Amino acid sequence: MSAFGALQILLADDNQHMRAITATILNSAGFRRIREVRDGAEAMDALRDWPADLAIVDFNMAPLDGVEFTRMIRNSADSPNPYLPVIMMTGHSEKSRVVEARDAGVTEFIVKPVTAKAVLDRIHAVIYKPRPFVKSEDYFGPCRRRLLNRSYAGPWRRATDEKASESAA
Repeated sequence: MSAFGALQILLADDNQHMRAITATILNSAGFRRIREVRDGAEAMDALRDWPADLAIVDFNMAPLDGVEFTRMIRNSADSPNPYLPVIMMTGHSEKSRVVEARDAGVTEFIVKPVTAKAVLDRIHAVIYKPRPFVKSEDYFGPCRRRLLNRSYAGPWRRATDEKASESAA
């Protein structure tokens, strides 16, 4: 059994064929504990008695889509795990969709049609390169900043920040 064999993965997609393809990819990589559900509502129910280590969810599902599922996981008072890594799968790669998923608290993003490499790369990222979580007035989830500025030396990031304006004067 691979090192992945012990991890529990929740797979939510309303398309049975897509679930089968993704489950086959996961099985071929050594994942053995996979629970398949048809939508975000079933995924929330499943998490209450089956603590997944990772969720892979489709963007478009009814009655609860992947974005709303992610918002509930991150922000609901009764969330079973607000820190659950969530990988969003979608056939829609428009920037607005990616931003919507990111702003809901999605950890990683995969565009359909999925490849084994894309799925495993995203899983690898959430396991081996986890991003810190951020809490602000209007967001809770993985840090949305992808690029690290190695030359950054202080708390002021923008020219409009109070201290940055003072030091420029």
